[in-house]
Amino acid sequence: MEGGRAAAGAEGGGRCPEPGGALGSVPPRFPFPYRPYPIQERFMAALYGALQAGQVGIFESPTGTGKSLSLICGALSWLRDFEEKKKQEEARLLALEDKGREEKQPLTSDEPGRSTSKDSSGEPDWITAFVQKKEEQDMVNRLKEEQIRRKKREERLEKIRHNVQLKYAAKRKRSEEDETKRLLQLSKEALSEGAGADVLEQLDHNEEELILAEYESDEEKKAASGLEEDDDDDLEEEHVTKIYYCSRTHSQLSQFVHEVQKSPFGKDTRLVSLGSRQNLCVNEEVRRLGALQLINDRCMEMQKNKHEKKSGEETEGKKRRVSRATCPFYSYEQMQFLRDEVLAEVKDIEQLVALGRETKACPYYGSRYAIPAAQLVVLPYQMLLHEATRSAAGINLKDQVVIIDEAHNLIDTITCIHSAEVSGSQLCCAHSQLLQYTERYRKRLKAKNLMYIKQILYLLERFVAMLGGNVNQNPSCQAVSQTGTVLKSINDFLFQSQIDNINLFKVQRYCEKSLISRKLFGFVERYGSPATAVKTNKENQRVAGLQSFLLSLQQGSDKEARTLQSPPVEPENNQLRTASPLMQIEGFLSALTNANEDGRVILNRQGTVGQSSLKFLLLNPAVHFAKVVKECRAVIIAGGTMQPVADFREQLLSCAGVDPARVVEFSCGHVIPPENILPIILCSGPSNQQLEFTFQTRDLPQMMDETGRILCNLCNVVPGGVVCFFPSYDYEKQVHAHWENTGLLTRLAAKKKIFQEPKKANQVEQVLAEYAKCIKRCSQSAGQMTGALLLSVVGGKMSEGINFSDDLGRCVIMVGMPYPNIKSPELQEKMTWLDKTMPRAAGPAPSRVLIENLCMKAVNQSIGRAIRHQQDFASILLLDHRYARPAIFNKLPQWIRERTQVIPAFGSAFAELRKFHRGKSDAL
Repeated sequence: MEGGRAAAGAEGGGRCPEPGGALGSVPPRFPFPYRPYPIQERFMAALYGALQAGQVGIFESPTGTGKSLSLICGALSWLRDFEEKKKQEEARLLALEDKGREEKQPLTSDEPGRSTSKDSSGEPDWITAFVQKKEEQDMVNRLKEEQIRRKKREERLEKIRHNVQLKYAAKRKRSEEDETKRLLQLSKEALSEGAGADVLEQLDHNEEELILAEYESDEEKKAASGLEEDDDDDLEEEHVTKIYYCSRTHSQLSQFVHEVQKSPFGKDTRLVSLGSRQNLCVNEEVRRLGALQLINDRCMEMQKNKHEKKSGEETEGKKRRVSRATCPFYSYEQMQFLRDEVLAEVKDIEQLVALGRETKACPYYGSRYAIPAAQLVVLPYQMLLHEATRSAAGINLKDQVVIIDEAHNLIDTITCIHSAEVSGSQLCCAHSQLLQYTERYRKRLKAKNLMYIKQILYLLERFVAMLGGNVNQNPSCQAVSQTGTVLKSINDFLFQSQIDNINLFKVQRYCEKSLISRKLFGFVERYGSPATAVKTNKENQRVAGLQSFLLSLQQGSDKEARTLQSPPVEPENNQLRTASPLMQIEGFLSALTNANEDGRVILNRQGTVGQSSLKFLLLNPAVHFAKVVKECRAVIIAGGTMQPVADFREQLLSCAGVDPARVVEFSCGHVIPPENILPIILCSGPSNQQLEFTFQTRDLPQMMDETGRILCNLCNVVPGGVVCFFPSYDYEKQVHAHWENTGLLTRLAAKKKIFQEPKKANQVEQVLAEYAKCIKRCSQSAGQMTGALLLSVVGGKMSEGINFSDDLGRCVIMVGMPYPNIKSPELQEKMTWLDKTMPRAAGPAPSRVLIENLCMKAVNQSIGRAIRHQQDFASILLLDHRYARPAIFNKLPQWIRERTQVIPAFGSAFAELRKFHRGKSDAL
């Protein structure tokens, strides 16, 4: 077991021969790069047990306790043992088959004197025996095929790992091909000189790309892959038993891959990193498009062109074809080489892209072809949790293992992935673009295309009418008479907008297959800018109409974006410039195909139709998660802070139909010694003012003054950095202004330089760098200034994913309780839905529990920022007496809860803090 040798995978094509019952007991020790902490050993043992028993596990391991390595070594140890057992089972069955062949053949059905007795099913014994024999033979044949396939793959990967010459030979071959292509292109250019008329005609024909191809039917057609038919068998393999690991961001996934590389399993694990085309595309012409939807559509179109080009060669004599762009990186031979390179050595996304450029192969498709044979697939949330994306990527979850890391926001993530919003401006803009497009190409479009376009135009018209506007008028100039927010069920929305007679599934499928939004974008790109000249006067008028309309929309949006009253318009304006609004609307149409009871449509009517919006809100994320849980053999939901776990059990797993007996929980403590953390719930301030930051009391001057006095006292005794979290940006701004007016800010600034969390994401790095620099400077000079104070916001940029280790966060303060806005229509609808659908147990209503859980999840994420490794130390101060209530107190992470003191008076809390920090400073 030393070195974490992962057996080169038994295929998981059939259920049999799966290792029976137990794989034996949990291994006495797990391969690990260093001596693991006891909590890591317990974590790995619990993980191994959950995977073996096919359970759904909720695993909590605080940041700084080596969670990633525990997941890697625990899960891959289980996979290695599973594969080993499976190979042994295969060998046993094949040996039995060989032994049976040597012995005398049994009687066959046509032998005379055969027994005609019947078994319990009523069939004669010889029929039952014959069927059983056939099943056994089929299984043996399948095992033999799997063995041959596995052997071929292992030989191929060994060659790549150990034969450097093979790599150079492939590289040289590619260079030769490039040179041949270049010479061929030069020859063509030389021949075409003097044939100017033909060239002009060819350029003019580029517009052909904008015309929709004939849409043959609504039935499922075989997707054109652009690969030679004979080659498909080489690329497609049976899916081996594997682990799908997903996390929120690409940087977290890259970090995980680096941990795998460092682990004892790094050399022998077949790992593939998946990502979006935006992250993996190496075709510069496509990358330049920027927006994900545009990149996706352009890539699909190039594949389609390649397929048409191949089939068109047969009919070239019949009619003159238009040359259409194809992707040079989408080639079978190159992608096969890239697939094998990926499986031979662990690579992260950046290394995969670099390899794609070097081998001139598409990393997006090359990595997808590596999925079946991979043992560990690393991918972002979206690809795993969204069924259509999962299916498009070729991910098969049947009997596989899924690990979802950083899962504290899993419910919100699923909700966001399946929700969609469109503004009035986008609806009007899409209608205008589509109308202009239809008028220009009406004579070139087939009847079925025109029928679907007519339906889409009607849908857009009715959506704008629901917002109280007219689709033919400028949305920025149309005032909305009845402003406010209205929520409707999906069915009510469809009936009231008079579109219940349209099959949205067919319209959605048409949009997907015809690439209409891509064609529309190309059309607007070509004719939406004033520089473009068009031939006829009639066309000039039409295009000028489109230009002036788009220009007025853009100017209107710019004007609105400049006013503080309407911040939502800013992203919409960017959307208008980067992609066709129809792309956004397709997402909304798709959302409307959800079941009526699982979602709501929110009509948000603001000042103008342009500012108003339609939003689909998913109420029941469990319907989408249920498919994942049902297909997989085991699912692990892991995170640094998973408390409170009731949400996962009730809203996600119970609603997804998971048997409670299948759910296991594991929570481990922290690696830091108890004396390195001092969590305090403070009930009153220096002037005995009770600390209760409710929505009604937190704006009172005495509450803001008391908060300031607490910080002034703390900054006198806490060295380095102090991070103070407020419930919202508005409240942080209000408190900051109040302290400025009272002179308290000047007193604070004498001890700590004050930084404020910026609202814009691109400024966060700069503020953090200056904050860290200031703390370092103060620690090196023995001046009056002792460090820095960072005023942050719960749920903001700094409450998740940023480490305030060591001197960057010696004290974390939480001002009040960050309850969500209970007046939000979305939250109110969710609360109503929970009270209606959740079984009511003794205690508070499900809606009340939801509010408390949302608050405490946010608190736990923020206060967990300070302790990041074993030698780290910090104090945590919760400013609100309500934290001491048992229902709230019990929702703190176990490792913090066990060490928390509830202190009523400020004097004794201050004494504890001074003693703690002086003791730590002396020890340093």
